[in-house]
Amino acid sequence: MEKIDSIDLKMLTVLQKDGSISQRDLAENVGLSQNACWRRLQRLNASGVIRGTTTTIDLSALGLDLVVFVMVRTRHHSKEWADQFRAHVERLPEVTDFYRIGGDWDYLIKVTARGMAGYDAFYQKLITNFDLATVTGFFSMEAILHNRPVDLARVR
Repeated sequence: MEKIDSIDLKMLTVLQKDGSISQRDLAENVGLSQNACWRRLQRLNASGVIRGTTTTIDLSALGLDLVVFVMVRTRHHSKEWADQFRAHVERLPEVTDFYRIGGDWDYLIKVTARGMAGYDAFYQKLITNFDLATVTGFFSMEAILHNRPVDLARVR
């Protein structure tokens, strides 16, 4: 693991909250010169600690107003089947997050859709040509915490 010091953690904390902050403002926030800040950013990017920059979009403003957490249980646990299922789910554009999980369920899929009809269309694509034991959806009524920045003070 890359050696991360307190200045790196300060930089990462600021960047989690505003990835579009200028390098000058970031350097000022953490008490570095712009050159020192740039070198640290390059190192954090090269090591994979920072993986790109994104923009948060209000999906409901674009009509994607339904968030569904889909739980999947399967009878198949071979690597070949899992690889095929993974590739199938990755091709579905409604999927925003996809996890293989432990416990009573095998997979958790986060889906954004245009209402119930959009979710139903996703569901039909999900189950086509796959023998799934159980599929159930939990419909989000409100996002209470969404993309919350991680408290990096816990890393130390």
